[in-house]
Amino acid sequence: MVEVKKVQIDQHCFHCGDEVVSTGYQLDDHDFCCLGCQTVYQILHDNNMQSYYRYNQHPGKSNLDKTADLSYLDEAIITDKLIDYKDEQITIITFYIPVIHCSSCIWLLENLYRINPNILVSKVDFMKKQASITFKHTELSLRDLVQLLRSIGYEPKITLQDVVKAGKKINANPLIAKIAVAGFCFGNSMMLSFPEYFGLAGFEKNYSVFFGYANLLFTLPVLLYSASDYFKSAFLSIRQKRLNLDVPLALGIFILFVRTAYEVISQTGAGFGDTLCSLVFFILIGKWVQERTYYHISFERDYRSYFPVAVIKIHDEKEKPIQLADLKVGDRILVRNNEIIPADAVLLRGDACIDFSFVTGESKPVTKTLGEVIYAGGRQMAEAIELEVVKSVSQSYLTKLWNNENFKQYDKQFQTFISYISKYFTVALLIIALSATVFWMMDADTDKAWGAFTAVLIIACPCALALSSPFTLSAALSVFDRNKFYVKNTDAIEQMASIDTIIFDKTGTISSPTVNGIVFDGYLTEEEKILVYSSCRNSSHPLSREIAKWLEGVDAVPVNRYEEKIGEGSVTHIGQYTIKIGSARFVDVPTRAAEASYVFVSINGEVKGSFAMEQSWRAGLSGIIHDLKHYDLHLISGDNDRKKDLLKEIFPSTTRLLFNQSPQNKLDIINLFKENGHRVCMVGDGLNDAGALKTADLGIAVSDDINNFSPGCDAILDGESFDKLPKFFAFSKDAVRVIHLSFCISIFYNVIGLSFAVQGEMSPLFAAILMPISTITIISFTSILTRWFAKRRGL
Repeated sequence: MVEVKKVQIDQHCFHCGDEVVSTGYQLDDHDFCCLGCQTVYQILHDNNMQSYYRYNQHPGKSNLDKTADLSYLDEAIITDKLIDYKDEQITIITFYIPVIHCSSCIWLLENLYRINPNILVSKVDFMKKQASITFKHTELSLRDLVQLLRSIGYEPKITLQDVVKAGKKINANPLIAKIAVAGFCFGNSMMLSFPEYFGLAGFEKNYSVFFGYANLLFTLPVLLYSASDYFKSAFLSIRQKRLNLDVPLALGIFILFVRTAYEVISQTGAGFGDTLCSLVFFILIGKWVQERTYYHISFERDYRSYFPVAVIKIHDEKEKPIQLADLKVGDRILVRNNEIIPADAVLLRGDACIDFSFVTGESKPVTKTLGEVIYAGGRQMAEAIELEVVKSVSQSYLTKLWNNENFKQYDKQFQTFISYISKYFTVALLIIALSATVFWMMDADTDKAWGAFTAVLIIACPCALALSSPFTLSAALSVFDRNKFYVKNTDAIEQMASIDTIIFDKTGTISSPTVNGIVFDGYLTEEEKILVYSSCRNSSHPLSREIAKWLEGVDAVPVNRYEEKIGEGSVTHIGQYTIKIGSARFVDVPTRAAEASYVFVSINGEVKGSFAMEQSWRAGLSGIIHDLKHYDLHLISGDNDRKKDLLKEIFPSTTRLLFNQSPQNKLDIINLFKENGHRVCMVGDGLNDAGALKTADLGIAVSDDINNFSPGCDAILDGESFDKLPKFFAFSKDAVRVIHLSFCISIFYNVIGLSFAVQGEMSPLFAAILMPISTITIISFTSILTRWFAKRRGL
């Protein structure tokens, strides 16, 4: 007897939600469409990760597709082009995973370590659909990692092209499709509703039932497809025992559908099919405008925010600074002490001692041998090294490192305000809607009761409240970028607006990066000039660079060992020679001699002389300080106090001028100000002041053709724009003012709208049109006003 298997068409896969059309795949009383989905569930179950299914219903992806050939991932030549970082133990790689679509995806991908303990860290960027994964490559190969991701339904798209930009275009299609469906249904339902609007003639009344059912039919694809995201979001929110901003919107749409279905089926009215379709159509258009505007701002920043970080390129044995954006594969570069490796490169000359804490969080320096690849983001801690670039500079990768929250946390006052508002907004809205409904029900006016309930839910626009801060601050970022002031993120702009105390460094910050004149008081032989030049060539300090320029034309020789003490000087060992260059105290020069000198040189313990340098102040320094006089200004310098009297004339009388301060002294002083309740901004050169920049509430690194990209700073200011510093501070306050004004407009809109909605006189269609208009109004208002303030400030 032939066994007949019953086809199950009324069941859905517990993992992916597809229809179950055959039996045989069951586990824990759950049905699965294929062995792949059952395996994923088994993996999650065995690792006690059932929480994956708590966030969304059927969150997974079907695993019916065939297994791809991943053997190419065993080839080192290919994998080296894909990874971000690799050392003896760990590898860091960023995958583009197109199927990331919900909170369950984020939860699962960030908990990969529970499935395989060789995965150390995984972080998901939901907007870019990227996952950055750190794993032990000695225990888990890249091929096995990709296979693991495939096995749980999250296959990465592996290509050497810019898949993120391509993915953004692909991901835009679903929203366009939903707008198209809603627009089609809206147009047709409006056409069928015209007789109802203008009064039915006898002939048309015969078709009123048909028109009603046709309208109801048009609402179904809008309800089930176009508005599906709002229902999913509302369901997830309620399941997690909280109410998000989509709950009232989803409820309003659902009530309109129920009311339409009731009136059409009971033949007591025409329903509100046209209103439902128009509501979804207009709010989706508002969402599309929001996404396009935000994408435009992000796109503009991506292509404008090239840090003013210069890299020393070696060409025909000559050293020339070039911008980071101009660096190409095959270029030979010089990276000095305390500078960041700007791109993946092969070590050609010198002893590399790299601090990868910027990338991995581990502060232990790693030594590299000649011919070995050094990954972008590491900081050279010893002598200058020569490298050959093997991978182009990734602006997004350096930005990701710079934005690492491990380096600094911000007080997110506006985000906190928005979250506070959204927490109570929905509850208050539901109370108002129910109260209005009960009021009109008691008055025996069911039409007004229904109208008030739906209009209140639709007209109240929390989107405007939520959009005002991110759109204003994102627009401000673009203005700053255009003026060569590169702020880390929008949180830093908020921090900038709250600053009340500004502390300046002297050398390389308020002083010009180039010297007016340099005089050597002493005598150096040709051989000693070579030794001094070879020593200064390794340092990124502004004064060492000026000495190297003064000795230009001298051939450098390899150094045996190089050590630099921040704020003091450097010690270089070349053969049997020990060269010390730095302050009088560092070189052991008597105090009296130090009064007339600047940078001292000693070779094998014998003082050879000193360099006296006359550095001019940056153009317009007096005017800059005058424009910042309403701030509490101070100067803390590691240099001597020879220019103290001159600086007293430039700075206000209340300014504290401190000299001969070590980096630790600067840290202590900043912490003291913060303990006294001050919001402190540190403006330094990004090298000697790295610790102070990180400790301050806002750290601004001033850059002049130098590689001082530092994780501790919150902004990088191109030296050419130093005179705009007061305008930048004023504009940050303008941006906050725009946010406050947009909040007021949004609240005013909601109050006025609700006051009409509760009266039951407002048509749900009218409310549906006003809602996206308010969103577009807020976006336009913040963008236009922010740029108006920028133009007013001359930015």
